[in-house]
Amino acid sequence: MKKQAFKSSSRRQFLHQGLSAGLFLGAMPYIKSAPPIRYRTALIGCGWWGMNILREAMSAGRAKVVGLCDVYERPMLASQDEVDQLTGDKPNLYKDYRELIKKERPEIVIIATPDHWHALPAIEALKSGAHVYVEKPTAHTIGESRCMLNAAEAAGRSVQVGLHRRIGPHHLSGMAFLKSGKVGRIGMVKLFVSGGGNGPESPTPHSKAPSGMDWDTWCGPAPYRPYCRKLTPGGWRNFLDYANGTLGDWGVHWLDQLLWWTDEQHPKSVYSTGGRPILGPVVFNDQDGSTTDAPDTQTVTYAFENFTAIWEHRKYAGSNQEKHRIGAYFYGTSGVFHMGWRDGWTFHPKNDSDPIVHEDPKFDNEQDGHNITPLWNDFLNAADNGGTTVANIQVAHRSSVLPMLGMISHKLGRSINWDGDKETIPGDVEANAMVRRDYRKPWIYPV
Repeated sequence: MKKQAFKSSSRRQFLHQGLSAGLFLGAMPYIKSAPPIRYRTALIGCGWWGMNILREAMSAGRAKVVGLCDVYERPMLASQDEVDQLTGDKPNLYKDYRELIKKERPEIVIIATPDHWHALPAIEALKSGAHVYVEKPTAHTIGESRCMLNAAEAAGRSVQVGLHRRIGPHHLSGMAFLKSGKVGRIGMVKLFVSGGGNGPESPTPHSKAPSGMDWDTWCGPAPYRPYCRKLTPGGWRNFLDYANGTLGDWGVHWLDQLLWWTDEQHPKSVYSTGGRPILGPVVFNDQDGSTTDAPDTQTVTYAFENFTAIWEHRKYAGSNQEKHRIGAYFYGTSGVFHMGWRDGWTFHPKNDSDPIVHEDPKFDNEQDGHNITPLWNDFLNAADNGGTTVANIQVAHRSSVLPMLGMISHKLGRSINWDGDKETIPGDVEANAMVRRDYRKPWIYPV
C-alpha cells in the first residue's frame, strides 16, 4: 500500500498570506519599533527540566533572570553559574518561593517542581501579578488545579502549561486531519505507553537527605516520608504522595490530545484497574526502606457521551514487534489514525486500495523530541499582547483532571461518576473526599 504525505490547504493559505504580507511590509517606509520588553524572570525548581525551560527564556533574549528558588543548594548554585555565564545576570537565591516573589517582584515565574509543589507557588505568583509557565500536569489534586484556574482568571495573567504537544508541527497537522472528518465517525480512542522498567523492585534504604537539601520543605504540604534515593531526582513521579504515576506523567499529554480533538469537555464516568504484577508489593518501613508505590500496569476507561477512551500503560514488555509503543489510536468508520511521538502520525484507511497517509515527526529539538521553543514564544506573545496561550490553564486543567480521576478510581478499586460542570463525584462521599486532600501543617490548602 502506498503512503501519501498530508498537505494542508490551510498551510498553503498561511504561506501565501505571509508572503503577501511580507511584500506589503517591504514596500512600507521603515518605522523604528520600540525594543522588546525584558521580563523580570524567576525559576522555582532548578533541576534538569526547569533549566531546560529557563534556557529557552534566556535564548529568546527577553528575560532578565532575577531569582532562583530550590530546596537543594547544589542544582541552584549550578543554575546560578549557568545564568551568569549565558547572560551576565546574577540572580539571587532563595529556598522559600514566597520570599523570592516578595523581594524580586518577578513578572514571569517558571515553576518546574514536583507536582505537589505546583499549586501554591503558581497561585502566589499570579496574585503578585506575574505571568506563569508551569509544568504539566497542573497540580497533584483536582482541587488544587481548580484553585490555580480561579487564581489565573482573577489575576488576568497569562498561564502556559508544559503540554508542548499542543504546538508541535506534526500534532497540529495530525489534529487538522482528524478534525477534517477523513477518519469517519470515531467511536473509540486508545491512548497508551509501554516498555521501560523491569522487576521485581527491591526497596531502597532510608537515609539522610543530601547535604544542602531541606527535605522537610521538599515534602512541603504533602505527607512527610523519610528520604530515599529513589525519590530524587525525578523518581518522585512514581510515589503517589507527590505525583500520579505514569498516568499523571505520560498520560496527561495524550489525554490532552484527546480533549483537543473532541468537543466534549468531560467524561461521564471513569473506571481504572491495575497494580504491580511485575514490580511487586509496595514496601515502606524503617527496616527495609521504600519501593515506589505507583502501578506498573494500569488501564482507565473514560466513558464520554459519544465515544469511549481507554488509557493503557505497562512499564515492561516493550518490544520492537509493536508498531507503535506510544501515542493514541483513533478508531473511525473510515479507518484508524495513530497520533504518535517520534513516529509522526499515520492514517490507515479502511479500504486497502486507498493509500496510507503519513507525516513524519517534527520537533524544534530533535534530540529530546520536544517543542519548548514555540511553546515559550507563544507564552511571550500572550504576555506581550494579552489573550490566551495554546496550553492555557483552562484546557490544561481539564486535561490534568482526567489522570487525577483515573487515580481516584484506582485507589478506590471501583468506578466513579463525574459531573464535569460542577467538578464533583455525585452521591459519593468517599470519592469526593479525594478530589482534594489535607495539607501537612503549617501549609494551608488553597481556597
